[in-house]
Amino acid sequence: MTRIGLLSDTHGWLDEQVLTHFAQCDEIWHAGDFGEPDIIPTLQQYKPVKGVYGNVDPAFIRYQFPERICFTVEQVTVCMQHIGGYPGRYAPGVKNWLQQSGAQLFISGHSHILKVQYDPSIDCLHINPGAAGRHGWHQVRTIVRFAINGQKIEQLEVIELGKRGR
Repeated sequence: MTRIGLLSDTHGWLDEQVLTHFAQCDEIWHAGDFGEPDIIPTLQQYKPVKGVYGNVDPAFIRYQFPERICFTVEQVTVCMQHIGGYPGRYAPGVKNWLQQSGAQLFISGHSHILKVQYDPSIDCLHINPGAAGRHGWHQVRTIVRFAINGQKIEQLEVIELGKRGR
């Protein structure tokens, strides 16, 4: 079993609660818009980090992380792209990319809207963890924690970190 801590849209600010909530996780995934490069070593000192860059990320971050990525955890193929949309409203080319890769899990960020939605047309679960940072239009800062156990995605938890401005 691999435990994942998922966040997005930190926009240069990392709440200390994130590391506490991800203490039992094996990996941290960041779905883009880190905002500032110092967030990366903070996360990497804590757990292995996978991620993609977002639209606000500077060149330094774009050098470290790709725009989109696919990888396998246990027996689940995962694809991640910051501006990826969601089932029924994917960004251009995303649905085709997910189909070709055989993705069973698609992670995106950007919208600041927490969303967990299954797409039966391609047999793929979509997760957008919302926004963990203080910048944006979201009202509550959120992160997600879940486990991958063989072929199953399970124990999914949404964690509220508090109001956006605090």
